[in-house]
Formats: sequence, C-alpha cells, structure tokens
Amino acid sequence: MRTLPLPLLEFWSFGIKEAVSCIFAVSFFITLALSKFLPLGGLPRYDFVLIVALAVQFALVYSGLETKKELIAISLFHLLGLVLEMFKTAPGIGSWSYPEFAYSKVFGVPLYSGFMYAAVGSYILQAWRQLSVRLTGYPSHLVVIVLAAAIYLNFFTHHFIGDYRWPLTLILIAVFWKTKVHFKPMAREFWIPLPLAFLLIGFFIWIAENIVTLLGGWQYPNQTTSWQIVHLGKISSWGLLVVISFVIVAELKFLNKCKESENKLTN
Repeated sequence: MRTLPLPLLEFWSFGIKEAVSCIFAVSFFITLALSKFLPLGGLPRYDFVLIVALAVQFALVYSGLETKKELIAISLFHLLGLVLEMFKTAPGIGSWSYPEFAYSKVFGVPLYSGFMYAAVGSYILQAWRQLSVRLTGYPSHLVVIVLAAAIYLNFFTHHFIGDYRWPLTLILIAVFWKTKVHFKPMAREFWIPLPLAFLLIGFFIWIAENIVTLLGGWQYPNQTTSWQIVHLGKISSWGLLVVISFVIVAELKFLNKCKESENKLTN
C-alpha cells in the first residue's frame, strides 16, 4: 500500500488533533443548535444544553482527555464568561438576550452560557497538549497579564467611558509582534504569528455564533424580529476574548513549568 506524502500526513495529523481538541466546543455548539429541533418534553431547552455540557465535561475528565488541573482552568473561564454574560444582558445594557425560559437562569442568564467561554479554554488547553505547542518571543509576563486584564475590563467599561477595543488591539499586536506559536502535528514543527492565531480562532467562533443565533441559542437586538448575520465587529470581540483565554493558559503553563523546575532542584 502506497503511503501518503509526508506533507499530507502532517496535514491529516493536524486535522485529527484539531478535531480532538475541539471535542468539547463542537459537542457544545452542536447540542445548542440541535436542541431547537429535539423533542425535550417538558425540559426547557437551555436546561437541556446545560445538562449535556456537564455530561461531556465529566466524560472528558473521566476518560483522561482532560486533567483535573485543566478542569480548574476551564472552570475559571466559565466563571469569567458568566460574569460577563450577566453584565451584558442586564436591563440597562442589553447587548444581547436569552429569550427562552429555563430553570437554570441566574439574573436572566442560563448557566450553560459560561460553557461558551469554557469551550474556548478547553480547545486551547487540548491543542496545546495535542500539538506540543511552544512559544518563542513571548513578552514580559507582567505586561501580558495587565494587557489581558485591560481587554477584559474594556468589555464592561466601554458602556460608560468609550470603547478602547482598537487601541488595545494595536497594543496587542505590538506586544506580541515577535511571538510565534510553534506546533508539531507529527514529525515536523510549524509556526504562525500569535496575533494571527487569535484572529483565526475568533473568526471560526464568529461562524459558529452565526449558526447558533440563527437557531435561537441567543439573540442580539437586531435579531429580535428576524435573523440577521452577526456584525463583523464581533470577530474582533471574540479574538480579544481568545487573548484572555490564551494568556490564562500560557501563564498557568509557565507557573507549572516553574514548579517542575523547583521540584527537580529540591529532589
């Protein structure tokens, strides 16, 4: 049997590992989309999505595809996302809404919504391990943490003091200009600029968001009467949210590596 050329094998391996990394994210968005058509009896749709998300999360940890440490990080993503959702859907803000009834709603936000952010974190954690990701040209840890905090706060403060998304994006590009993400699908190592990785992930999340809003997972104010494509500006929003998730993962990886080095010195 004739073997495939090495470049095709690398591409195939990359696709497989990306698919494994996306298990949680894909299963979550498929559940959210299909829940519109499934016969759920008296179970509210949003509650069904929450139950499935919890079940998938448990299965990933039980099977070993995610570690307990990774689960802690994913829970942090869930919490940060849930706080943002509660703020954005508040009556005085109204950036988007969840129109359907659910028992699991807190301040008008279904608890499943935090899993959208956890799904991004899960993908980054899985891809980091599956593709043996390493970074070169990574900037000062303090600068990166401050920048990520400023990006997160801007999602709240732009309703009151103006949106600094684009200045923050320019700072982001300047800070990570020399940073490369190296990944190894099989035998050969490849790399892309880190800002490009942020943009690409944000773009694919935007595509998923269009599908889910079309099927009523949530809706923006301009979608209340009839569905419209999600504004292109949301790509930048998701890209910036990816930055926050990536920085959390990168810093946790750095701290873990420091602890491992300390343990080697003491043993």
